[in-house]
Amino acid sequence: MLHTFDGTDGFFPAAPLVQDTNGTFYGTAPLGGTNGDGTVFSLSVGLAPFVKALPAAGKVGTQVGILGTSLTGATNVYFNATPALFKVISSTLILTNVPSGATTGTISVEHLPQHFILHSNVPFFVLP
Repeated sequence: MLHTFDGTDGFFPAAPLVQDTNGTFYGTAPLGGTNGDGTVFSLSVGLAPFVKALPAAGKVGTQVGILGTSLTGATNVYFNATPALFKVISSTLILTNVPSGATTGTISVEHLPQHFILHSNVPFFVLP
């Protein structure tokens, strides 16, 4: 058991946890909290941030949204090591298209000024 809810921090958490691209899990408890209206809670277990592609599959040329954290200033986007042209829309969204020559695999977003690379937590499937 990781935590026992005492009512002040929520009561009877019933929905499944959802993982954010920052690595943290979030959940809800429909009861308890300050006014008894329920709470939103988080659970961090040290997982690294990642990126998520929407949609999770597409043909060459398909527009793909890449969701993540701290994407402003991204310098490169790769579909399984194949570079893609992209546009940073916000700190949490990049728009791109599946590049010619891409194959099924990990999407990577490089941020060279801040020296980090974010990878997708599931493969992107390039469709025929």
